[in-house]
Amino acid sequence: MIVADQLRADHVGFGGNSVVRTPHLDALATRGMVFENATVANPTCMPNRASLATGRWPSSHGTRCNGIPLDPDSRTIMRSLADAGYRTIGVGKLHHQNMGWGFEPEQEDEILATAPLLLDPTAQDARPRGGEEGWDRWEDRARHEERFIPLPADYYGYQHVDLVVGHGDHPGGHYLHWARERGLDPDAVGGRDHADVAYGGWDQVYRTAIPAELHPSAFIGEKAVEHLKDAAGQDAPFFLFVSFPDPHHPFSPPEGYDSLYRPAEIPLPLGFEQDHARSPQHIRHMMSHRGEPGSDPTMTWAATAEQYRHAAAAQYGLITLMDEQIGRILGELEAQGLADETIVVFTADHGDLFGDHGLMLKHFSHYRAVTNVPLIVALPTGADSRRPEPGGASSEPVARRSQALVSSPDLVPTLMELTGAAPFRGIQGRSFLPVLIGGAEAHRSALLVEEDQPFGLPGLPGPVRMRTVITSEGRLTRYFGAGETELYDHISDPGELENLAGRPEHRELERRLTEALVVEMASLADEGTAPTAAA
Repeated sequence: MIVADQLRADHVGFGGNSVVRTPHLDALATRGMVFENATVANPTCMPNRASLATGRWPSSHGTRCNGIPLDPDSRTIMRSLADAGYRTIGVGKLHHQNMGWGFEPEQEDEILATAPLLLDPTAQDARPRGGEEGWDRWEDRARHEERFIPLPADYYGYQHVDLVVGHGDHPGGHYLHWARERGLDPDAVGGRDHADVAYGGWDQVYRTAIPAELHPSAFIGEKAVEHLKDAAGQDAPFFLFVSFPDPHHPFSPPEGYDSLYRPAEIPLPLGFEQDHARSPQHIRHMMSHRGEPGSDPTMTWAATAEQYRHAAAAQYGLITLMDEQIGRILGELEAQGLADETIVVFTADHGDLFGDHGLMLKHFSHYRAVTNVPLIVALPTGADSRRPEPGGASSEPVARRSQALVSSPDLVPTLMELTGAAPFRGIQGRSFLPVLIGGAEAHRSALLVEEDQPFGLPGLPGPVRMRTVITSEGRLTRYFGAGETELYDHISDPGELENLAGRPEHRELERRLTEALVVEMASLADEGTAPTAAA
């Protein structure tokens, strides 16, 4: 299972992008099925990564926003596969726990003003989690700086982890020590301060001084290859989770990858210059400050055409670098004779607005660019009965494509069904195996997207609770407590360029989608604990 960080569905070749080059992923797509309407349960790192592990929505597994470590006792697909005899290995960014940094000062001030119990060190949680002191600090970057710290033998079900903590060109964790053993200290040469080429329009765009062969993506590729070589000599099946911290910002490709794409040749994306007169107030506020990145480098903002193009050129370089490492991994799978019996999945934890509607990054917006992620599921090359060929013997290989609505938590029951791992109570995802191998065209009638943030931003005071429902008919987003609603008709406006909320002539569409939202929210009642008696 290969996961990219903050990669939207159309920033890969098989997703329809004609600029970025991803030949290895494109080849993988021809071996499997591409789900074009794969959607996240939450467009934020920690919540959706927890959903990919548990098959549950954030409101149930508890990691409802960044900053809440996943309960270490959670039942995960890794634990279920381990119970079924699989060797479970994690390589790269897991982000099941905090990485060591807190809130921006203005965010902390807002939380103290609106929800002070969240920051009160004497207040108790209604549902305690964890046990021993330090249970929630295994991914704390500072802990990994001074010495190599192996992770526990049952870390959320992983029996072994080669850890990357953070993003960009010099993250921490086990990568840091790997690079130092090779004569490079990423802390000493990484980051914008050490870059010899940097774009002045946004501090998140620069060429790193870290060479490509010692880049975090190279570490992940090398470690994954090592584990595949080891797996070839084992009798037990394996689950290898390979998680790249790219192409999450900062967009800092190494030399040779920073010049692969020319900013001037990158077209402007969907709705870059659209009229936001009917958009939510916080979106209008961003557009009124176009070209001004916020003080928090993770927050959504509105970019100029020049800023967008420079960021896209840098991000595309990172995507191509990642694709090369994925090619290295898939090549080793073939070389070790494992391809005929290995399921390969590629997806992302969430997307990135990346210029759509004039916006960058991800928070506080549920446009398709941030909720729609790439998803390939390729069954073993020898499993002919389960992988029908897309064309005749003389045809060029092409990806099978599905328009079925699937969500990130759906991967858990699908993989469990494919591997024979025992299901557990409380899985909210639904296996899409009937689509993958049975020819079914539909999977879900509606998709629910959650987002909770303890703080807000200008035009949208915190705490923020957003809920979105997506159907083939349209998208409805409610900002609970803020009085904002978004409504889009996907039949007449698939690009979501005109907010129809509150218009009398679209009252029926809003009613149908509101009903769908209520039904989907009600379906997420937590059933993870079994009753043992009637009374």
